[in-house]
Amino acid sequence: MTTHPVPTPSATTPAFRSDVDPFDLARDAAAHIARVTGVASHDVALVLGSGWGGAADLLGETVAEIPSDEIPGFSKPAVEGHVGTLRSIRIGATGKHALVLGSRTHLYEGKGVRAVVHGIRTAAAAGAQTVILTNGCGGLNVDWTPGTPVLISDHINLTATSPLEGATFIDLTDLYSTRLRALAREVDAALPEGVYVQFPGPHYETPAEVRMAGVMGGNLVGMSTTLEAIAARQVGMEVLGISLVTNLAAGISPVPLSHAEVIEAGQAAGPRISALLAAIIEKV
Repeated sequence: MTTHPVPTPSATTPAFRSDVDPFDLARDAAAHIARVTGVASHDVALVLGSGWGGAADLLGETVAEIPSDEIPGFSKPAVEGHVGTLRSIRIGATGKHALVLGSRTHLYEGKGVRAVVHGIRTAAAAGAQTVILTNGCGGLNVDWTPGTPVLISDHINLTATSPLEGATFIDLTDLYSTRLRALAREVDAALPEGVYVQFPGPHYETPAEVRMAGVMGGNLVGMSTTLEAIAARQVGMEVLGISLVTNLAAGISPVPLSHAEVIEAGQAAGPRISALLAAIIEKV
């Protein structure tokens, strides 16, 4: 595989300046991906959160793997447990191609909302009509032990921001596709579902904040996903969200929270959730 490196924008470079159209940057990134991979268009995109990295290996044949910091607007991951590459994968015998984004930018990195959703906009520009968003999160339901995958039925965005700019009004009814959740249950009928609550991070939630999330109707708490889902809806993508409960949330867990716990739970659940995701992709 021959790559064509380009200068990597950082938080201090003009990649996401207010006078640079973020959709133009996404089209530039998609053109770079098409040139390097030789795949003119991708059908589905996956964002792999903490614990989900191994899923890509089961999806099919890897056509190309690109370091994320060689693609316009992307940078190396700042979080342990995230993969610093984008992969183009031919899915089994379907003939479809998946664009797997292992490098996620979080809001707490301080690079701005445009950077957070750049991967989604790039995937759409690359042709993907469906996106599967995954994450590792804290759970409020004591029956969801670490390693439990949970379908996201809806979300509560507590980041006090949005990827939409100006008078852009987007309906978020059925944001997390009922159709795709039904397909996921064809693979595993026992999959539970819940409402995901995004906090800005990077600190973990306090027990009082977790109780608040529960009162508001939340079942899962984390630091990603909602802004990406909104951006996906804006560009017309169908969204499936799946959380991996890596720990009980603060005040519910009997022990202090740590990122090491998140990584450990993801590794333990890796084979199961990877097989689950691969089977769902075959249906999508």
